[in-house]
Amino acid sequence: MKKPARLSIDEYFLKIASVVAERSTCRRHHVGAVAVRDKHILATGYNGAPSGLKDCLELGCLRDELNIPSGTRHEICRGIHAEQNVIIQASLHGVSLEGATIYLTHTPCALCAKMLVNAKIKRLVTFGRYSDDTFIGLFKEAEIEFEAKEKPSSKISYLP
Repeated sequence: MKKPARLSIDEYFLKIASVVAERSTCRRHHVGAVAVRDKHILATGYNGAPSGLKDCLELGCLRDELNIPSGTRHEICRGIHAEQNVIIQASLHGVSLEGATIYLTHTPCALCAKMLVNAKIKRLVTFGRYSDDTFIGLFKEAEIEFEAKEKPSSKISYLP
């Protein structure tokens, strides 16, 4: 009998980022982020309203109501991006992200890319694309490694 293949470490953390994204309260994109160093999770984040405040599932999406295209006018949205939340969660718990890898379900917007540069991450791995590619030049200049992978299967596999 053929032994099932074990997930690579990147697939493993991308799957976890996908599960984190399920907590999103955004009506447009469910995005999840996992910060990892030495194969250990440091923090997670997903996109949604500030903690304790009403979210878009409850209030509706102002961006949709105003027909604002994805990737523009971020200030209109009450949501915080997954990358911002992973940085905030690490900070709240006294955890540095310096040298970490961020596993993300989408590529970052320009604002989040700048924040990740300042957080001194070393690598970002994703399977999805966001409508803003500004991060590419910023990451090259900051020497942050970027890898786009295939979307991992949503199926959970168990060894016999």
